[in-house]
Amino acid sequence: MFKWMSKNKEEEMNYDPNLNMVGGFSDNDGTIDFYLRVNSLISKDQIVLDFGAGRASWLEDKCETKREIRMLKGKVKKVIACDLDKAVLENRASDEQLYMKEGNLDIEENSIDLIVSDYVLEHIEDPKKFVKQAEACLKSGGWFCARTPHKFSYVSIAASLIKNILHSKVLSRAQPDRKEIDIFPTRFRMNTMRDINNAFDGWNNKSFIFRSDPDYYFGSKVFYKLQSTVHRIMPKMISGNLFIFVQKP
Repeated sequence: MFKWMSKNKEEEMNYDPNLNMVGGFSDNDGTIDFYLRVNSLISKDQIVLDFGAGRASWLEDKCETKREIRMLKGKVKKVIACDLDKAVLENRASDEQLYMKEGNLDIEENSIDLIVSDYVLEHIEDPKKFVKQAEACLKSGGWFCARTPHKFSYVSIAASLIKNILHSKVLSRAQPDRKEIDIFPTRFRMNTMRDINNAFDGWNNKSFIFRSDPDYYFGSKVFYKLQSTVHRIMPKMISGNLFIFVQKP
């Protein structure tokens, strides 16, 4: 009896809401939505910069469809992965890897057709420097595409209240599949629509707030259901991510 209860307890704390969904993803999956839009902007002759690419930990995602839609290598002329972290040198989802020494991006001006920056803006220390470097390397008419939590989402507020030194411990419980190597300090200095409008003033701005599925539910079915209800009834900024699509003039 006790073994049975223990097994059920273990299953409860390793709950995967998408396990029985066709394709392994929900009908409101932010990764699918974001990268479907990114894929609509690319072509075979383009050079794409993955700004803040890390080691491409998403290659370990259990969902094959998510891995395929995120894989831009082979769909474009070249994918360049850059990051402040030397882990980028292990990035297998790119054709070229660039370690940014002292935060400097060493890429030829006006050479990039599209920039992807996925869950990076919340970690940016100096927004002006970040935008300046992105703008310099991006061609006229090129797109900057980013996904980041809204500053006033409950996830961002919780992260702001928890000291960065404790993030690793908390996230290991909130997202059991996430490894410590993929956890970084948060700043939230580019995480409102006003921040984006100001940072990319004069650009063609198609950004919006996406009401995402819960990501931090500690592997618990009960907590996931509770968060899902909150996501449905609260304003988008409380439970959503910024989906940033801005085109350089």
